[in-house]
Amino acid sequence: MMLRLGPYGDGFGVRPDGLSLEKLLAHPHGIDLGPLRSRLPQPLKTRSGKVELLPGPIADDLPRLRAALAERPAGLVLVGRRHLRSNNSWMHNVPALTGGSNRCTLHIHPEDAERLGVRDGEPVRVKGAGGEVTAPAEVTDTVRRGVVSLPHGWGHDRPGTRLSHAATDPGVNVNQLLDGRLLDPLSGNAVLNGVPVECAPAAEKLMPLT
Repeated sequence: MMLRLGPYGDGFGVRPDGLSLEKLLAHPHGIDLGPLRSRLPQPLKTRSGKVELLPGPIADDLPRLRAALAERPAGLVLVGRRHLRSNNSWMHNVPALTGGSNRCTLHIHPEDAERLGVRDGEPVRVKGAGGEVTAPAEVTDTVRRGVVSLPHGWGHDRPGTRLSHAATDPGVNVNQLLDGRLLDPLSGNAVLNGVPVECAPAAEKLMPLT
C-alpha cells in the first residue's frame, strides 16, 4: 500500500506508469526514478519557514549543558550499548544470532577493573539509584576509564516473557538501575546515558549511592 500510494506509486491504477510491487520485483537491480527534487520549504512546519539549527529553547539550555560537562562524577558512569545481531532484543530468541559478541556483558576499562578487583568473565554487581543487577565483566579498552557499558533489551527471565531460547541466556534489564527521576528538561525523555553507578565483584557488598 505504501509503495502504490506513495509519490511514485501507480495509485492502484490511477497512474498506470507508476510503481507497483509487481513492477519492482521485475527490476531486481532497481528502478531509476530520475534526479532528486527539492521538497523545501513545503515539509517545514517552523514559523520562520526555515530549518532552525539552533532554536531558542536549545540555545537557552546551553549554559546548563556547559555546567554539566564541567562536572566530574566521583564514581563510574553507565552508558548503553547496541549489538548488531540484537536489534532491541527482537533477535534474542533466534539461536543462530545469539552467542559470540551478542551477549549481555558489562564493558569495563582494564584500569577500572584492576582498581575494583574485577576480573574478565566474572560476575559484577552494578548498583544505580533504582536498584542493582549482576552481569559478567568484559574487560576492554573500547570504553574510556570511568565509563562502563551494558546493552539494552535484555532481562528475558522476567515473568510472562515467553521467549524459550532467549531465557537460556536472559541477561539483565539495565532499566532496573534507574529510578525515573533523571529526565531531560527539554524533551522530558528519561536520561539513559551518563548515569552514576557503583560496581564491585559480585562477592563484595556495595555501598549506597550518595
